[in-house]
Amino acid sequence: MSLGTVMSGIPGQWPTSLAPAMLEAIGMATPYLVTDLDVVAGRHAAFTAAMPGVQTFYAMKCNPAPEILRTLADRGSSFEIASLGELRMLQALGVDPAGVLYSNPVKPPAHIAAAHRAGLWRFSFDSPNELAKIAEQAPGAAVYVRLRVDDSTSVFPLSRKFGTDADDAYELMLLARQLGLRPYGVTFHVGSQCGNAGAYRNAIAAAGALMSRLRADGITLEMIDLGGGFPARYVAGVPTISEIGDVVAAALAELPYRPALVAAEPGRHLVAESGVIAATIIGRERRGTENWLFTEVGAYHGLMETLQTPGGWDFPLWTSLPDHAGAPQLPFTVTGPSCDSSDTIGYGILLPATLTVGDVLYLGSAGAYTLAYASAFNGFQPPTPIFVGTGVPPRDDR
Repeated sequence: MSLGTVMSGIPGQWPTSLAPAMLEAIGMATPYLVTDLDVVAGRHAAFTAAMPGVQTFYAMKCNPAPEILRTLADRGSSFEIASLGELRMLQALGVDPAGVLYSNPVKPPAHIAAAHRAGLWRFSFDSPNELAKIAEQAPGAAVYVRLRVDDSTSVFPLSRKFGTDADDAYELMLLARQLGLRPYGVTFHVGSQCGNAGAYRNAIAAAGALMSRLRADGITLEMIDLGGGFPARYVAGVPTISEIGDVVAAALAELPYRPALVAAEPGRHLVAESGVIAATIIGRERRGTENWLFTEVGAYHGLMETLQTPGGWDFPLWTSLPDHAGAPQLPFTVTGPSCDSSDTIGYGILLPATLTVGDVLYLGSAGAYTLAYASAFNGFQPPTPIFVGTGVPPRDDR
């Protein structure tokens, strides 16, 4: 893994407001996850600048903290939900369901009905069974079909579970009209943490072909939804949002027509880099030839993505040691506190050789898919959430 690369200073994706020296001044007992709301606002501003004419629908599944939802709502973002529970959270904050997209392609019938009663009117689908549920539970609703597209350049592919091919999508939209539903749009997902901007170009082209075919049958789509997948910066390099925005703009220009609404569902991209987890080392051991560090936060307490990716997940790391940048290093296996042997963050991670019990590890880019996944497995509590900032973007946001 590249986590242990010697750093001459805090990595570029690490907000200066969340540098270890600043966090130590908080005086908060670990573990905690501190989120800078100014960074969230800045990421939203940069996203909208790179995607002119594209409406943001934050994918709240990756971090549904009310503080983040309020910050994004205040900046003009709408929201994408995966369940009725998420819609209820938005309603509690005063968000109008009419502006929300329900993009989970397979939904409980009761959730469809309740969301429709609340005023939500746009639902995704990818099968005739889902269309039948929507027609029964939300008669007359607008529906958008999810295309299956190439997601091979993403860290987390999604096409095996969701999406339909172009021919079936065409037939499904005709079926939607027959069922009294409103054939409203097309969506896709290039996979979470997509590493290739060209994936959007290809997916938009596939959506455009469907648009042309449906128009010949009297169906003009009102929305194209670019889905999610917009990457955040961890350790490995990823395309910038400006680079992705250029590809998206060129691809949209090639569509047979421009729908009234061009939507996108960024999640990780908006919030990952706004958060840092602080976790104290609770044990250092030697297992055969390996040096092990045990921390109070593991896969089940906020770092689930370390179990979902081969070789672990590349969070940028720092420590509380004052000489971190220049200290001699050793490769460590870094593991969580539970009794589950698979609860391990990564292997061969280069860290200062003098780390010991009581020192603190800081994991950057930890604002997405951390507390949203966390549990109290084995009785170890998830990190305490802390929020700083006012939700105003920093002037030098990138």
